[in-house]
Amino acid sequence: MDKLLSGKKILIMGAANKRSIAWGCAQSMLDNGAELIFTYQNERLKKSLNRLVQDEDRLIECDVSSDESIEKAFGQVADRFGKIDGIVHAIAFAKKEELAGDIMNSSREGYALAQNISAYSLIAVAKYGIKILNDPASIVTLTYFGSERAIPNYNVMGVAKAALEANVRYLARDMAKYGVRVNAISAGAVKTLAVTGVKDHGDLLRLSRERTVDGESVTTEQIGGAASFLVSDLSTGVVGDVIYVDKGVHLI
Repeated sequence: MDKLLSGKKILIMGAANKRSIAWGCAQSMLDNGAELIFTYQNERLKKSLNRLVQDEDRLIECDVSSDESIEKAFGQVADRFGKIDGIVHAIAFAKKEELAGDIMNSSREGYALAQNISAYSLIAVAKYGIKILNDPASIVTLTYFGSERAIPNYNVMGVAKAALEANVRYLARDMAKYGVRVNAISAGAVKTLAVTGVKDHGDLLRLSRERTVDGESVTTEQIGGAASFLVSDLSTGVVGDVIYVDKGVHLI
């Protein structure tokens, strides 16, 4: 019997280690029968990803701060795998010093960097992704509640996530003519390498856990399940949405 994602090829951008949300998405998609391709930013991150994915053909270098790198990477994807059915964009970055204290102390450079990597990169990925995506296809990105609420210390990343969610809506409108739907998952706070860059992240994780409906933190597997749905044919009517997978934290 076919699985939910049988026959689908999905590009995962942003998997760093087994704790990352992107890897939780990858695991769910593999369990559901998908064929996966992964991008990595540089050789250091490739070494980390190699511990999870041994097939070198499925690892493609891509630095989303460079249009040339994205275009080259997507060309390699097409050469090796042909057209694909989905992209998971799980990429965000801000300097550690920007994720503490008052937002008024954010630097112009740090603010711009967070926007470039965490928000604009989705537009760049969509622009070059048009050439390698099937019709229909799906792009899914990862956001967080800090886009809506002033989470302590989240600062420039919260602003970048708000921009990312606006990008989702505009891209959903404009990518529709290519048969590509665009959505976001607002994931609950999970102990990943990324969250450790936020000052007092332990308090953030504790408060998030306390505000879930059952007192237990959401898992990367649960987030991955939602991502599998969004790249599947079951979600063809879901367009330009932000879906919360935080076990109810956003309700309080």
